[in-house]
Amino acid sequence: MKKNIKKSAAEQDSNKGLSLEQRKARDAERMREKQLKKQQDQEKPKEAAR
Repeated sequence: MKKNIKKSAAEQDSNKGLSLEQRKARDAERMREKQLKKQQDQEKPKEAAR
C-alpha cells in the first residue's frame, strides 16, 4: 500500500518561487476577492425584489 504523503507548501506547484510573505499576500488577495464576490451575490436578490 502506498501512503498518502502531503507536500509541504514550498513544494506545491502554485507556490514555486514564492516566499512565505508572497504566498500570504497572494492568498489574502484571493480571500478579499472571494468575500467581495459573495457580498455582491447576496446583494443582487435584494435589489431584484425592489
